[in-house]
Amino acid sequence: MQFHNDLVINRPAREVFRYLADLENLPRWNYAIAETRKISPGPPARGSTYLQTRTLPRPMQETLEISRYEPSRLLAITGGFGDLEGTSTYTLESNGETTRLTNEIELVGRGLLRAFSALATANVKRAVAENLTVLKNLLENTAGTP
Repeated sequence: MQFHNDLVINRPAREVFRYLADLENLPRWNYAIAETRKISPGPPARGSTYLQTRTLPRPMQETLEISRYEPSRLLAITGGFGDLEGTSTYTLESNGETTRLTNEIELVGRGLLRAFSALATANVKRAVAENLTVLKNLLENTAGTP
């Protein structure tokens, strides 16, 4: 399963990136996540790992790793995404005080879900788009730096 979503956020790329790169913020804008906790030392960087508790599609824990980290430009997260695994990449394009955010998702199903993952693409893409809209609204409506 592969798809992407694009949106423009009325905040500078450095602020959008800083918020995205702190994966502990995920539960604030992704309705399927109850908690994301950093389990590796130091600030967010390439190789940082997180333990995440998901509520949907069913309660479960998954491990995430920051696989690419280019401040204000690119962030990639690899690991478990519910019953799927893969990579979510965020590319940020700065335009002064606004940022074009492109989120590319590449996922494969685990076990029996592997055969049916293509059928779920439209639903997952729609859910990701909803979450990105929440992220956009959260960042645009936060006074000062998020």
